[in-house]
Amino acid sequence: MFRYILVLLLLLLVSSYDVYSHEESGPWSCETGSEIHVESEFQPGVITLDGHADDWKDIDGSHFSLLLALDPDAENEFNGGKMTVKSVHDGRDIFFLLQVDGDYAYSNGESKKCPSVALMFQIGDGASYHNMGGCEEHSTSCTNKTCKGHEVDIMHFSIGNAIPGRLYGGNPTDNRDGNGGDRFGHLVDLYAWNPHCRYLDGTGPSGSVNDSSAQNDWKGAWWHSSFTVHSGFVKDENPYAEKWKKRAHIFLNSLGL
Repeated sequence: MFRYILVLLLLLLVSSYDVYSHEESGPWSCETGSEIHVESEFQPGVITLDGHADDWKDIDGSHFSLLLALDPDAENEFNGGKMTVKSVHDGRDIFFLLQVDGDYAYSNGESKKCPSVALMFQIGDGASYHNMGGCEEHSTSCTNKTCKGHEVDIMHFSIGNAIPGRLYGGNPTDNRDGNGGDRFGHLVDLYAWNPHCRYLDGTGPSGSVNDSSAQNDWKGAWWHSSFTVHSGFVKDENPYAEKWKKRAHIFLNSLGL
């Protein structure tokens, strides 16, 4: 069986309040350790991107504590539950399941008051997990020249308007415009050099030449374990609530290899 190890940079963003630019009070470092290795096995024809975790029951996963971005001390970890990450591939696409237990505030349609999740991958040789690539340039001076080597690739899925069980991400409308956006469900394809310099694929800082051939290469769906019906909802059915019981948010995503 063909296997390979993916060294992933995983970032979970769960909030019920406004999110501001990343600012730190002092020095901080992050050393890469074995705990961030996720194994992706060859399992063709197993996974369906519908948000349900049933297909993944026989696939081993890794479990991660959720730490605050600005104070990543173990004593301040999220105590509602851990994040489970699983991955398989079929030779064409690679699939990820991210499952998070715990209580979450949720406001339908408000992207800053709902669960969000992101996967971040090192692209540039000098890119770091900490500081989202680690380029020291300001937002007014970061370019593909001044931040060369600090590139990271990011998938970000915010479920503010996304209907459970429906497929989001790359679509003909946004891909036709040559960028990594998703106007329907906010599952977007980004790149960054640092937290202040993040852009949709195909776009860039002022004065840069945009890549008209860029597109969103990700697809994904989400679900919640409190839902008892395994078919996709429509907006009028409104399964949302201000706060769910302690169950699990489930995110399924895929990327073409």
